[in-house]
Amino acid sequence: MATAAETVRANHWWWDAAADAYQAEHGAFLGDVRFVWGPEGLDEADVTLLGDVAGRRVLEIGSGAGQCGRWLVARGARAVAVELSARQLWHSRRLDGRSGVRLPAVQADASRLPFAERSFDAVCSSYGALPFVADAGAVCAEVARVLRPGGRFVFSVTHPVRWSFPDDPGEEGLTAVQSYFDRLPYVEQDEEGVASYVEHHRTVGDWVRIVVGSGLRLLDIVEPEWPVGHDQAWGGWSPLRGRLLPGTAIFVCDLDPGNLR
Repeated sequence: MATAAETVRANHWWWDAAADAYQAEHGAFLGDVRFVWGPEGLDEADVTLLGDVAGRRVLEIGSGAGQCGRWLVARGARAVAVELSARQLWHSRRLDGRSGVRLPAVQADASRLPFAERSFDAVCSSYGALPFVADAGAVCAEVARVLRPGGRFVFSVTHPVRWSFPDDPGEEGLTAVQSYFDRLPYVEQDEEGVASYVEHHRTVGDWVRIVVGSGLRLLDIVEPEWPVGHDQAWGGWSPLRGRLLPGTAIFVCDLDPGNLR
């Protein structure tokens, strides 16, 4: 197990250490000013899950190097980003300079957003923060707090069914090896036994209950299919697995004006 504090500390350190390699390996796929929802390459420019963002105030949670938020800015949104890792924020500033599109970003824990109530028209997160926190409900509650009535919240995570399968892009990754219902987090430890990386698992039902319990309304769950012609593997995501198993789950939510707390 890993407590909330251990999870924050471990993932802060891990992403600071891994940011350079991550951006070097995946930067070309992610682009400098592009909004993709996951390794399948589902592009917000095509699916518009957030709706028309022009002129709207939008918050990105767990922004990494800010590729998605920068796309929002380029589309006319008044966007701001939150990221835990200082090194990822360094890369965000680097890409600001390279692209000429500046994304305002702050370093903060997603479970304690440094913004006033009802200050955003939309909130988004592409594989950011939510899989890496011990209490996803606290993050969703914060989202509900900062959203304006009717505001949209869209987030993507590893599809929960993938928890049962090895993180292998080949045939070894097609055989279930552990229970889908095992909610023990995945924890890596350093040589002193201190947690150095933590990722938490929730079932689809867990995510639905978290969303609804936070005062949000679930509108849709999108499960992107692996597109024809996309042959780039990413960790355990690959064309082989993507033709058979969903790799990403995207939860589309809003703040029901009739359910304000």
